[in-house]
Amino acid sequence: MVGTPKSSLFLGGSCVAAIAAVGSVFELSSGEPELGSLVTGVILSLSIPLAALLFYLAIQDAKANQ
Repeated sequence: MVGTPKSSLFLGGSCVAAIAAVGSVFELSSGEPELGSLVTGVILSLSIPLAALLFYLAIQDAKANQ
């Protein structure tokens, strides 16, 4: 399967969002997050669905351009 520039951008964005989610989990579990619990919780709650959505869009774009 060959990726397109569009699917590569979606996949890269998905990776960044997943890294943000994992980092937020570690920050929240450490006790006192640097950005505060509210901001870190918002980042976590937005990054998980964003990572999943971008991953799905990357797969759909790659399938459409096979």
